[in-house]
Amino acid sequence: MRSTVILITHNAKHHLPQCLPKILSSTIKPRVLLVNSSSTDGTVEEAMRYGVETFVIPRIEFNHGATRELARKRAGGDIAIFMTPDAYLASTDALEKLIQPLIEGKAEASYARQLPHKNAQRIEAFQRSFNYPDESHIRSIADVKRFGIYTFFCSNSCAAYLNQALDQAGGFSPVLLGEDTLAVAKMLRLGMRIAYAADALVHHSHSHSIKQEFQRSFDTGLARASYATQLYCQGSDEELGKLYVKRLIGTLSKENPASLPYALLHTMAKAAGYYIGKKSLNATPSFLKLLSSQDFFWNSIYSECLKSSCDTSGF
Repeated sequence: MRSTVILITHNAKHHLPQCLPKILSSTIKPRVLLVNSSSTDGTVEEAMRYGVETFVIPRIEFNHGATRELARKRAGGDIAIFMTPDAYLASTDALEKLIQPLIEGKAEASYARQLPHKNAQRIEAFQRSFNYPDESHIRSIADVKRFGIYTFFCSNSCAAYLNQALDQAGGFSPVLLGEDTLAVAKMLRLGMRIAYAADALVHHSHSHSIKQEFQRSFDTGLARASYATQLYCQGSDEELGKLYVKRLIGTLSKENPASLPYALLHTMAKAAGYYIGKKSLNATPSFLKLLSSQDFFWNSIYSECLKSSCDTSGF
């Protein structure tokens, strides 16, 4: 099967020396397409220095879902592997392990296990361990009673899709955030499966401030409110959030009690942002732009998609 790694970038030059070498030396020898939303730091030039194919779009036309769909159609092939430049493969066979469930016919989509970067904050490390356990598994729509909202979880920081299957589901829709989750929800509702490949390792974590976490979670809540009907299942995201807090307190109380106050403040900011976002679907554009982490979205051609659900193909 022909695979293409699609790398979505904006001002990511400093990540490329850590990100590109293992992709380019991957055992599956994929085609690599770097999509750039008009960087100003020399990202495109750095990518070309590595011999990587590049594709540039205006910043105002970028959208997490629509841009990935455009890139996927441009790339063609059998398997589309999406990555972000701050995700570094742990080994040259990581992509081979990522797509193995697809090649073996066990699933139509898969995502890698994310490990924190070496300098990650303790709470970031906990988040990775919570969302990315050490055992692989496969989920289908039949698993909603067991996994709840987590049934549809995926991360395009390192994920693979069978193009034919994604076509059947209508591809990626224009969204504020969560194009991966929405696509997987559509695929699973068509009887497809997603594999969590715990042996496909990638280093990926953030160092967001309290404000940034609030804004990011606001966007997540707002985005999920816009396609809530597709994520409806037994077991809410609030229930998963409660489990997260319980385990966070238990883990940090044992390992690093001094970090608990900041971790709880960090978590409260995320919870508040998410809750406000979910309740803000009908808020004014100025209010949404004020609390959002993505100022470019509100000036883009896709801002109206939030309330109209734009592309409903495959639903």
